[in-house]
Amino acid sequence: MLVASTALAAAEPSADLIAAAKKEGTLTTIALPHSWCGYGDVIAGFKAKYGLEVNELNPDAGSGDEIEAIKANKGNTGPQAPDVIDVGLSFGPSAKAEGLIQPYKVSTWDSIPDSAKDADGYWYGDYYGVLSFLVNKDLVKESPKDWADLKKSDYANAVALAGDPRSANQAVQGVYAAGLSAAGGDATKAGAEGLAFFSELNKSGNFVPVVGKAAPFAQGSTPIIIAWDYNALSWGESLNGNPPFEVVVPATGVVAGVYVQAISAFAPHPNAAKLWMEYLYSDEGQLGWLKGYCHPIRFNDLAKNNKIPKELLDKLPPAASYEKAVFPTLEEQAAGKAEITGKWDSVVGANVK
Repeated sequence: MLVASTALAAAEPSADLIAAAKKEGTLTTIALPHSWCGYGDVIAGFKAKYGLEVNELNPDAGSGDEIEAIKANKGNTGPQAPDVIDVGLSFGPSAKAEGLIQPYKVSTWDSIPDSAKDADGYWYGDYYGVLSFLVNKDLVKESPKDWADLKKSDYANAVALAGDPRSANQAVQGVYAAGLSAAGGDATKAGAEGLAFFSELNKSGNFVPVVGKAAPFAQGSTPIIIAWDYNALSWGESLNGNPPFEVVVPATGVVAGVYVQAISAFAPHPNAAKLWMEYLYSDEGQLGWLKGYCHPIRFNDLAKNNKIPKELLDKLPPAASYEKAVFPTLEEQAAGKAEITGKWDSVVGANVK
């Protein structure tokens, strides 16, 4: 197990680990589309740096599929057995409980927030997004700065969620974040307060019951969309300035959604898997995700140490906006989701489609 003795050792895996990984020769990944979080360039960077082959399984798989692939290949050391997984937060603890992943602490372990990692090293957050406002600047002259601003009459028929809050996680989290802001950060009240907030938006006519994404945003039917910042940024960029856009991280209720990395307990190439982790959590790997608009888990550490190139920062909302990011626990997420999905129809009554 590699554990850094000082921060200076941060991004350098041991020569022994590099040699052992090169002897294995291959890393098998799963569910990593090249367009997601800049993974195409990240994979290319790893191959170029260490000379290993990367066998990419099923790029469009979901987190559940990744877990099933480990289960299905427990006794198989062939090319269908994944070495590593990148899954939604809830799958980390459940995979650990089922004995499907193995512990490994990367050299930069200490700079990963405690709230986003397993204390024993079985899984750790890799990147996250925060709920933000994507604003059409042709139609909205003054962008909202916080959740409460969305109630203003200036935003009549303007505010949309990026999904149906009865089923889509991104939309559920949008309601939760609004509620967390209204509740002054009290997670136990976030679900109820979020529903009350959207009920008020709906009654005032500010809420648009249309699923927000790039097309309705460009057409002007959803001038303000509540979405993960990486989606908001990529949708805005995809429109090539028509319309001009701004992505605003709210002043309060900055809710982060995190994905996690882990190594299969049955990895055919365990040393290649550890080297991959070292690469992903090095400054280089973390900046690779940032180029894909996903905030790497070590973002605050990189920003504090001036390691983020100016041209990257210029494409993003201010770094200070992310210092208030809250990572809800699995229990908090589950409670909020149950309340929001279960009571949306009775409390808000808007049929989002």
